[in-house]
Amino acid sequence: MAATWGFDPPGQPAESGWPLRKGRYLARLARTPEDLHRAQRLRWLCFIARLGLADDGSRRDADRLDALCRHLLIEDARSGGLVCCLRFLPLASGGDIARSYSAQFYDLTALESFDAPLFEVGRFCVHPAVSDPDIIRMAWAALTRLVEEKGVQMLFGCSSFAGTDPAAHADAFAVLRRRHLAPRRWKPLIKAPEVYRLARAWSRGRTEPRQGMTAIPPLLRSYLALGGWVSDHAVIDRALQTLHVFTGLEMRSIPPARRRLLRAALG
Repeated sequence: MAATWGFDPPGQPAESGWPLRKGRYLARLARTPEDLHRAQRLRWLCFIARLGLADDGSRRDADRLDALCRHLLIEDARSGGLVCCLRFLPLASGGDIARSYSAQFYDLTALESFDAPLFEVGRFCVHPAVSDPDIIRMAWAALTRLVEEKGVQMLFGCSSFAGTDPAAHADAFAVLRRRHLAPRRWKPLIKAPEVYRLARAWSRGRTEPRQGMTAIPPLLRSYLALGGWVSDHAVIDRALQTLHVFTGLEMRSIPPARRRLLRAALG
């Protein structure tokens, strides 16, 4: 990919059909360095601030992949405030999957044979001071538009659980192990040095399925509701103080009724 994807070059016209507006929220692609910096600032507030690091109001979460990805912003149309963001890395096929963020944590050899375009979706976050389910709905509607425009057949990425103690998420991990493991043909294998096998949660004894579903982070729940699946192990990420599972969603697996709802959200 020769061009810089972080934002559009100066003078380039906006992509047709964007921005999107639904209710009080507006979804658009980052077009300037300032847009990217706003997304990186929100990511810092969501992923790094909880670690207790000092903040002078300008700290940002940034890495080398930002320049290779496109960045989706969800704004409050009335105030202009950024309430949600995510980034996506377009891949022509599974043969490019080694370029992804996820590939540093998981052995994704099985997915190299996926013969269609993919998006790796990452750094998906909602402002910690805002609580409105319509924000995630808007983000999914915007992603649906992007997926259909680009002919994408799979979304994938890492879904995070706060903290590094697997016992705190035993019920959630047991539900994932029982109902939502990756199909064998796409199964991610262990690569990271420190992992927790979900089968260990399943073997701990009696678990509470209803409580387990509630304990699954909202974004991952939305992937699962659309037919998504996860790896059979969680990676323990000491740097970000999280546990995360590889998450995949094939477009053909989305139930027709769910697909209609996603499209309807675009108005």
